[in-house]
Amino acid sequence: QVQLVESGGGLVQAGGSLRLSCAASGLTVSIYNMGWFRQAPGKEREFVAAISWNGGSTFYVDSVKGRFTISRDNAKNTVYLQMNSLKPEDTAVYSCAASSSYAYYSGRTGLYNYWGQGTQVTVSS
Repeated sequence: QVQLVESGGGLVQAGGSLRLSCAASGLTVSIYNMGWFRQAPGKEREFVAAISWNGGSTFYVDSVKGRFTISRDNAKNTVYLQMNSLKPEDTAVYSCAASSSYAYYSGRTGLYNYWGQGTQVTVSS
């Protein structure tokens, strides 16, 4: 059974930092491209960042470029999202996902095969 479990969310003040983790079981992360998405209340799910299977390529939505960093440790079957300089508009449920598609960097949710349940990130002003 495939499971992606996110952790590291919480409440932080604007300007603060959080590091999200996505631990996989029942799935070999090293053969999947991985992505982070977020969904704020009343809004559609939004692509945040993606990383290729070997970590050689990363992609970000414009609103987080320069503030967020996606990385992976295939030996630990884990993907990370380092979030710095957080803003209130970053408040959302953050989910990780695994994609076997070459077009994973497009951020289209339909290209992702497996999803985690998400972790809440709340940024206060």
